[in-house]
Amino acid sequence: MGDVMLALARTFANLRSGKVWLYVLTPALFSLLLTIALAIWGLGWMVEQMMAFPPMTLLVGWGLVWLAHILAYLGGWMAIFAVAYLTASLLAAIVIMPLMLKHLTGTEYRDVAAMGKDSFVAAAVNSVFASVLFIFGWLITIPLWLIPGFSLLIPLLLMGWLNRRTFAYDALSIHATAGEWQEVRSGQKTPLFMLGLTMALLAHVPFVGLLVPALAALSFVHYGLEALRRSRGGAVVTIEGERV
Repeated sequence: MGDVMLALARTFANLRSGKVWLYVLTPALFSLLLTIALAIWGLGWMVEQMMAFPPMTLLVGWGLVWLAHILAYLGGWMAIFAVAYLTASLLAAIVIMPLMLKHLTGTEYRDVAAMGKDSFVAAAVNSVFASVLFIFGWLITIPLWLIPGFSLLIPLLLMGWLNRRTFAYDALSIHATAGEWQEVRSGQKTPLFMLGLTMALLAHVPFVGLLVPALAALSFVHYGLEALRRSRGGAVVTIEGERV
């Protein structure tokens, strides 16, 4: 967990920069506007659709109309949250991540040479494919959400996986060779997922959650480039230029 904490420390230290705040706030503002739009024009429709299918119809048949409505609205808000987060994550991965990489490699990681394939298309395809799998996983696990506790646990696990699957590759696609990427992916599965899960937890904090997609991208850049630096023998650990 030490490397995860280091990546998080560097991420929040970067918030002293106005440029980094611009990168962080852009997906957050987009996510906020999308959430408001979906709540105004989409929530009612989603609730109506959910009320027309089990288990809501079963609850209505048992006379628990109030419970069916509560669950339908809860499901609608969870769907809106997932769509907004997913869209912001795509924006952060495809648009904001390259800007963050350019900024950080020019300041904190000048010693990490770019030896990978500079493929915008590959990174975009990775992000879109991860999003498709996320939606599929979200849909097939909906019945499990009726089990107490699972409605909190499943979204966390899915979002943690999405963060790792999307940002870990994109953070290293330019700098790591194919062999180095395989080494990081296979050798550090647990800390990469824990970093993604930590960001998923932060995504559920009111207001802070809006910032998480870009913060997740930033944290994976720090984690990936530091892992690459160490694997190449340059194990100098710094936070904002200060050796620790």
